[in-house]
Amino acid sequence: MSFLEGLTILDLASVGPAARASRVLADYGMSVIKVAPVAAKGAKQIDPVFHAYGAGRGMKKIRIDLKSEEGKETIYQLAANVDVIMESYRPGVADRLGVGYEDIKKVNPQIVYCSTTGYGQDGPWAQWAGHDINYLAAGGFLACSGRDEDGVPAIPGATVADSAGGGLHAALAIVSGLMNRMRNGEGSYLDVSATDGVLSLMSLYLDQYTATGTDTRPNEAVLTGGYAWYGVYKTSDEQFISLGAIEPHFFKNLCRLLELEQFSDAQYDTAKQADMKQAFKEKFLTQTRDYWTEKLAAENTCMAPVLSIPEVIENEHLLARNTFMKANHQKKGEFTQLAPVLAGGERQQPVHQVKAAGVTDTDEVLSAAGFSDEDIERLRASGGVE
Repeated sequence: MSFLEGLTILDLASVGPAARASRVLADYGMSVIKVAPVAAKGAKQIDPVFHAYGAGRGMKKIRIDLKSEEGKETIYQLAANVDVIMESYRPGVADRLGVGYEDIKKVNPQIVYCSTTGYGQDGPWAQWAGHDINYLAAGGFLACSGRDEDGVPAIPGATVADSAGGGLHAALAIVSGLMNRMRNGEGSYLDVSATDGVLSLMSLYLDQYTATGTDTRPNEAVLTGGYAWYGVYKTSDEQFISLGAIEPHFFKNLCRLLELEQFSDAQYDTAKQADMKQAFKEKFLTQTRDYWTEKLAAENTCMAPVLSIPEVIENEHLLARNTFMKANHQKKGEFTQLAPVLAGGERQQPVHQVKAAGVTDTDEVLSAAGFSDEDIERLRASGGVE
């Protein structure tokens, strides 16, 4: 199912939240045109490694010199024929380049224009440089996360701000903008801040504090490790299992199967959590991770093993759901990559043929936008496109 088939996005970004948004939109069938700088002037733009962001699956690429008049004119003609434009420059840069919302709106009044940044288009921090860890810090995520042996907030194992706070945020905003255009015929400007997205992810704790004055700290609240039955435990083989037995009936099942029924009626008794944690810790150290998975996971206990990345790739459940697909690079050979896994994505995919570095779809993209062969030859000769 290609829910967004027939729609096109012109993506002026390279990595980070915007790249993740493009991946999501492409997986739902939107045609993505990635705009990169011309090779001679692209030193400041990161060129993703060959396997990143789905290895360009379902995307076309063109190189344009946005600082040249020919390059800007090319962008304007492309923009007149697309539905969405996305950029990730610092606030004000797109306007200075002549490809900001007001510039594009002149050639396409119905455009959905999405700017993705770390901190938003305005405010005292708008011009700050940053990456995922900074947005997680600014949004309160790190302060609520677990601590390492020195009491320092641990670095998350996933780029939560870039992927969810920024990428999924942008994709949802873009689809909403398209729905609004469908109803009202209006274009829109979307100010996507990865930090705002993190705030959305942290809404439970933020709203709790503003309503009650109760702060959320590591190892105090239910979801931050304050209770024995919601956490991670080591097993005898130096592996780990996760517990999330929030509901009372799941908790009682867990206590029964662990033969720790003395705690069955003390789930939320704060005075007994230390003893319960110690009992759980000692119990799980008596057997392997796979033993506990076999014993608990299917028995309504909210338990799951902590899998490494190689184990995820080989997991029988995920393989049964066609979670992965094949891709082929002419120099690197065949490799496995994540298929379109979000709901509604088509998981049965043919082998994706990865383009070699430097290969573009310039002629195809420009022809589709109405450029003649002579126009394309002229643009190439001028250096405006590659």
